[in-house]
Amino acid sequence: MDPQVAAHRLNEIALLLEVRGENPFKSRAFAHAARTIGELEDEDITPLVRSRAIADLPGIGSTTLAVLADLVETGDSGYLDELRETTPEGLVEMLRIPGLGPTRIHRIHTGLGIETVAELEEAAKDGRLAGLSGFGVKTAAKILRGIAVLRETSGQLIHSLAAAEANRLRRMVSKIPGVNRVEIAGSVRRSNEVSRDIDLVASCSAASNLRSAAAKLPGVQEVVGADGNSMTLRMINGVHADLHCVPDESFPVALWRATGSGEHCERVIERLRDRGFSIRDDRLVDKLGKAVNDADEEELYRSAGLEWVPVELRENRGEIEAAADGTLPKLIRLEDLEGALHCHSNYSDGSTSIKDLAEAAKARGWSYLGISDHSAAASYAGGLDRDAVLRQHDEIDALNEKLGGFRVLKGIEADILADGTVDYADDLLDRFDYVIGSVHSRFSMNGDQITDRILKAMSDPRLTILGHPTGRLILTRPPYPVDVNAVIEKAAETGVALELNCDPHRLDLDWRWVQEARKRGVTIELGPDAHAPNEFSYLDFGIFIARKGWLEARDVLNARDADSVIRFANARKKPETKRPGRSAHGS
Repeated sequence: MDPQVAAHRLNEIALLLEVRGENPFKSRAFAHAARTIGELEDEDITPLVRSRAIADLPGIGSTTLAVLADLVETGDSGYLDELRETTPEGLVEMLRIPGLGPTRIHRIHTGLGIETVAELEEAAKDGRLAGLSGFGVKTAAKILRGIAVLRETSGQLIHSLAAAEANRLRRMVSKIPGVNRVEIAGSVRRSNEVSRDIDLVASCSAASNLRSAAAKLPGVQEVVGADGNSMTLRMINGVHADLHCVPDESFPVALWRATGSGEHCERVIERLRDRGFSIRDDRLVDKLGKAVNDADEEELYRSAGLEWVPVELRENRGEIEAAADGTLPKLIRLEDLEGALHCHSNYSDGSTSIKDLAEAAKARGWSYLGISDHSAAASYAGGLDRDAVLRQHDEIDALNEKLGGFRVLKGIEADILADGTVDYADDLLDRFDYVIGSVHSRFSMNGDQITDRILKAMSDPRLTILGHPTGRLILTRPPYPVDVNAVIEKAAETGVALELNCDPHRLDLDWRWVQEARKRGVTIELGPDAHAPNEFSYLDFGIFIARKGWLEARDVLNARDADSVIRFANARKKPETKRPGRSAHGS
């Protein structure tokens, strides 16, 4: 039994239990078991289940073990079949509607007899949903917007999930006999924030066996096509993966073309053609019609009269011109970061003490960590009142006396209130080394209102960084209607840094706006928005987006040392002092 198939079945049970309104502890138990099984590297969990050794893993109890045993022996689950037969299929689809949870789905189903998304949409439009106890007109309108988002984003994956699935598939395909090399291509390789499918390119010496072997890979539900040496793998979790098999000598050019973007490749091919080169059967062909042996990506770009273009930049947004005249940026790397500034401890909604966060940050090789818990207005997130702030600062002072070669900075994520003021009185804000200002409420303001609110906050000289500037949650919540161009202009004028929030569900500021901000000389802060040490890894995803936005280390606030960060913050408080930044530069 493939662990991915088993995990998918367990997760399906968890979802069905939720929408039926059954015991939430039981649903969570199946969801926990699904995560545990899904993380197994084994290609076959049958021996573990039959020996009951799998019960030693976290989250595997007697009920989930019984389902796993059924899956191993019969290939399916009688319990799951029973749930499927007695649960309308449309209720599970409703779980994908942003903002609509299983409790409300259950109430909608029992209160209105609604069983499909189409019926839900109709009820939201004709007033029946608004009339249901606990809902109302605003909730009905929100659900309608969520249905629209569901339809628009159907089939897409955020980058963190797409990359994880792509790497899992790459490892599996690499084990197929006759596959010599396999790499991830497409939008995942270019580190796009969302992907509709996964592209893999493999060099194969036995392409004829690839289809049958791919059909047996763990988690593959169906193999579609096989046009030439290409095929689509439909995975049990709904992911589609396009697999392209080519001879070894064609691999580099095939990988380049499959990586894209299409517009970028077209521009390069035009330049190759102008210089007498062409691409034929995924080979670079010279002016005499001969294939250029051992041609890799560097040789391909060189033949086009270009510097090699980093994969993240291949979006036809000026990279061709920069590669032609030698002005491509020296893109930032993860190791360029000196520390992190957007982090939450257990003083507010984080799960870890300041000491443990600091030790984890120090172990990563950083020289400092900024603690930026929520301010008092964020009561839902355990926002700090004045006394809690003072206690936290005393704790940080004591900790800094003990940490050799490492420093904890006193930050805050202060709410930008509806009137544009920054939470806390000025005298308390002055106690922090830096202040992140973020919008966490009143998202329904119109464009002029939300823009004025943010611009007013950016005029406060105590504000150092504007946190997650557009408030988006990728594939879940659209950005609020802020005038991003005006925000960037204000940042350039005032010296406020804009955050690239690295939470993989946010990645906000969008990389297209990051590129524009860089052109105007705006400093960017890369914030993990970490609530536990393991979430420092969110910076891995943020770095990819920073690179897509053409950022160099000099563009990034937390690629500077702690003293430089504090000088940057203090410069805003003293208008007569020239802020430590850099001049604007183009792309």
